[in-house]
Parts: sequence; C-alpha cells; structure tokens
Amino acid sequence: MDGSFFIGLWENLQLITSQLRLQDLVDLFLVWVVIYQILQLTKRSGAVQILSGLGILAVAYLVSIWLELFTFNWLLEKFFANLFLIVVILFQAEIRAALAQIGANPFLYNVSKAEETHILEEIAKGTVQLAQKGIGALIVIEREIALDYFIEVGTEIDAAVTSELITTIFNPQSPMHDGALVIRGGRAFAAGCFLPLSRNPILDKNLGTRHRAAVGLTEETDAFVLVVSEETKTVSMVQNGQLEPDADHADIRQRLYQVFDLKFRTERATV
Repeated sequence: MDGSFFIGLWENLQLITSQLRLQDLVDLFLVWVVIYQILQLTKRSGAVQILSGLGILAVAYLVSIWLELFTFNWLLEKFFANLFLIVVILFQAEIRAALAQIGANPFLYNVSKAEETHILEEIAKGTVQLAQKGIGALIVIEREIALDYFIEVGTEIDAAVTSELITTIFNPQSPMHDGALVIRGGRAFAAGCFLPLSRNPILDKNLGTRHRAAVGLTEETDAFVLVVSEETKTVSMVQNGQLEPDADHADIRQRLYQVFDLKFRTERATV
C-alpha cells in the first residue's frame, strides 16, 4: 500500500470536516444518547429477545430477496411497512419508562440526612418484622422517577414512616394489605397501590404475584422494592428488574444505605 492511499484518505477527511457544522455534531450526539438509553432500558427485560426477533426477520427479508421468495418477501414487506406502529406497541413499557425519566424528581426531598437514616432504619425494621410473622408485603420506595400513575389507584395516607405503621398496613385485617405501600419524600404516601406485572419471559415461573409486580415496576422505573413472602417468610430486594432473594436484616439495611448513598452504620439495629 503506497502513500497515495493515505494522502487520498486524509484529503477526504479534510473535505468531510470542512463541511461539518456544529448542528451536525449536536445531531450525532443526540442520536447517540437516544440509542444508548434505548439499549439501557431493554438490556434487563424481555425486550432484548424482541429486538433479536426483529433482527432475525430483517435477515430473513434480505434472504427472501436474494432467493427470490416472492410470497414470503411480500409478507415481510407488509410487516416492515408498519414497523413504527409495531415497535410502539411492543415497547410501550420501555417508552413510558423513558418518558418518565425526562420528568424525574429528586428522592426524599426536604428530608435531612439524619431523618433519611431514621426512615431507612424503620423500613428495614418493619420489613423484617413482617417476614418473621409470615405476613406478605410489597414496599416501594420512590426515587427519581415519579410513581403518580400507580399511586392514583391506591389510598393516600401521607404519614410518617415507622415500623409500626408498616406492619399495621400489611396486617391481613387491613383493607390495604393486598396492594403496595409507596414511600415518597420520606413519607408513607399511599397504600393499596397496584403495580404492573413483569412481562419478562425468563423469570422463574414459581414467582408469586408480589414478586412479579416488584420486578415489573423496577423494569419501568428506578424504584427500589422490598417484597416479603408469606409462604417462605423471606425478604427479596428488587431493583432494575433484578430480584435478590433471602435478604436478612443486615442485607436490607446495607442495600438501603447503598441505594440512597448514605454512609452505612455497621452496628446491627435491634429488631
């Protein structure tokens, strides 16, 4: 390979950069951000399998042209002609999550670090007490993405977060025990809330409704969820669509402190 090749390549690069506008750079950056966010939203859910399926259909479309499979090619042409509408239907949950992030709000606003620490300790204490008693529960801690859509179907209580309140809400005699408790801004904001069930096909088939609801919510939002199983008397922690089972009191406290960026106190609290 002689030097003329590199000279020609350099001249072409100079020509491209001379015609490049600031708007083009901004345009490329925005496209990169959108693509990156789409990949982030889909990597933890069944959307990855859907994207793979679309990719296989695209390859099949090219093969149908090459092999002159006219009927099959016609069917795929009709499919891809409506691809935008199909993508909106298939990825409605992911699109809603992306839009929710645009209108994100801060977690535990107007709450001091000392108060925040007390709240997290009460949540951990109440969760473990429920597990010891074999009472099922679903505790959602709102972070940056607002959960207004799910709170609307619940009962607003707006009370201070205490372990006693948490155990009372999920008492089987309580009318709100079947739904989720949503903690917002350091307050027990609403109870009896219903959450979306996960559509992820790779989830364990033995998971109950509470666990599927926790995974479903965290697939769409950045909420942190604690699930108490009344059958096994264990606690699971759920975030970003990932479920961590069999968490003890120390595990719950440590994760809460990590999630909300607080310095973890190593001493064990008395349950």
